[in-house]
Amino acid sequence: MKKKKITIITPVKNDEKNIEKTIRSVLNQSYRKFEYIVVDGNSTDSTLKIIKKFKGKIRFFSIKDKNLWDAINFGIKKSSGEIIGILNSNDIFFKDALNYANNYFQKFNLDYLFGAVKKTKVFYKFEPEKLNYRLNIYPSHSCSFFIKKKIHHEIGLYNIKYNFCSDYDLFYRLFKNKKFKGMSTKKNEVFGKFNMEGISSKVPFYKFYFYEMKIRYDNGQNLIYLIFLYPIKILNKIRNLIT
Repeated sequence: MKKKKITIITPVKNDEKNIEKTIRSVLNQSYRKFEYIVVDGNSTDSTLKIIKKFKGKIRFFSIKDKNLWDAINFGIKKSSGEIIGILNSNDIFFKDALNYANNYFQKFNLDYLFGAVKKTKVFYKFEPEKLNYRLNIYPSHSCSFFIKKKIHHEIGLYNIKYNFCSDYDLFYRLFKNKKFKGMSTKKNEVFGKFNMEGISSKVPFYKFYFYEMKIRYDNGQNLIYLIFLYPIKILNKIRNLIT
């Protein structure tokens, strides 16, 4: 089976405690046809010093970025792989993650893929049929998501104006385009471990839902429908928290 070149991109800023384990999880992959790009956002701690320990094994840049998504976009533009994967600092790949990814892209001729990811439990379901009322319909962005670079040329990069949820916007555009083929792996084909203390976990749910409505509206979803959807989502969330 032909091996595709995979580019992994890690955006990081001031994460000296965790960046090394993330880097090592990529370098220890059983699949070897990859390049690894680390984009540092002008860290003021020892992050860049730690990254430089791996000079010659990774490609790294230290830039003044506008946010996480700006750093990822920078990495995508610098990439040479046919397939792009994202791994945030403090998340890790298990050793066969890239091997699983290559096998799925080859076997099913995919445009994008979601791998199973360990969070509080293993998440693996991909449910695009629920897109009209839910955006959280995939296992994860970091650790899990792989996409052919050429698809970015068609749907664009991450929109940096959404700050902490630009992945939702990208996925909405991706899933709405029915010509792109994607799927998820089996539950036992776990790509890695996702840290639950990232940026999005610190955002109040009502604000997160507001940004979701903005993304839907910007992508052409009916405004009247969204006016009804937002309070319903808030009430469901409160009910779930109580029960």
